[in-house]
Amino acid sequence: MEYVESNYHTETERQRKITRLCIQCAQLLFQHGAESMLVEQLSTRLGIALGADQVDSAISSNAIVLTTVINGRCMTSTRKNVDHGINMHVVTKVQHTVILAEYKLLDSDKVQQRLAEIKPLRYPRWLLVLMIGLSCGCFCKLNGGGWDGCLVTFIASGCAMYIRQILTAQYMNPLINFCITAFVATTVSGFVLKIPYFSSASTVSMAASVLLLVPGFPLINSVADMFKGHINTGLARWAMASLLTLATCIGITMAMAVWGLRNWA
Repeated sequence: MEYVESNYHTETERQRKITRLCIQCAQLLFQHGAESMLVEQLSTRLGIALGADQVDSAISSNAIVLTTVINGRCMTSTRKNVDHGINMHVVTKVQHTVILAEYKLLDSDKVQQRLAEIKPLRYPRWLLVLMIGLSCGCFCKLNGGGWDGCLVTFIASGCAMYIRQILTAQYMNPLINFCITAFVATTVSGFVLKIPYFSSASTVSMAASVLLLVPGFPLINSVADMFKGHINTGLARWAMASLLTLATCIGITMAMAVWGLRNWA
C-alpha cells in the first residue's frame, strides 16, 4: 500500500513538472511574438518528448490553458500572457530546446534549466537608431525621394526611434507610444524640409519617416492565426495592429495640424 501511494506521488510530481515545462514553453513563445500554431505544436512536442501521452492547449489573446495526460490522469495549468515584444531569438532558443528534448539529449531537469536561462537578445540602442534610420532612408530613396530626401528621412526616423525606445523603457502604453513617435517623426521631417538646403527635397521623406511604426509582424501573425484555425487570437492581434495603425495616423495628423505642415497633404 505504501509502495503504491509512493509511486502515485512520484508520478504526480513528474506530471506536474512536465505540465509546468510545457506551459512555460508555450508562454515564452507567445509572449515574444510566435504564431499560435507554433506555440501549440512546440508545447505538445515538448510534452510528448518528456513522456506525456497527450498535450492539449487552448490559446487566447491574454492567457494560455494547457492540459497534459499521462496514464489516464489529467493535469491542467493556466498562465496569463503579458506581451514582451517580438523577439525571434527567444523563439529560436525555445525551438532548439524542444528539438534536443525530442532527440533525448535533454531530460526534464535540463529542459527546465535551459528555459530558465533564455533571455531576450537586445541590440544596443544606438545600433537600432542607426539601422532604422538607414532602412527608412533607403525606402525613401527607392521611391524617388533623392539623396536629400533620404537624409531627411534618416534624421527624422532616427529621432523617432530614439523617442520610441525611451517611451518603451518607461513602459508607456503602446498606443500612446506610437502616437507620440509618429508626432515626432512628422514634426522633425516637416521642420527639416523647411530648411533652405532641403527645400527642394521630395515630400516622400515625410511618409518614409514613419515606416518604423508599420505593425507588419502582428498583421502577418494575425492572418496566419486565422488561416490556421486560431480565429479568436488572430482577430485579437489584427485588432491590436489596427489600433496601432490608427494611433500612428492620429500622431501624424496632430503634427500636421499643430505645426501647419501641408507638405505631405
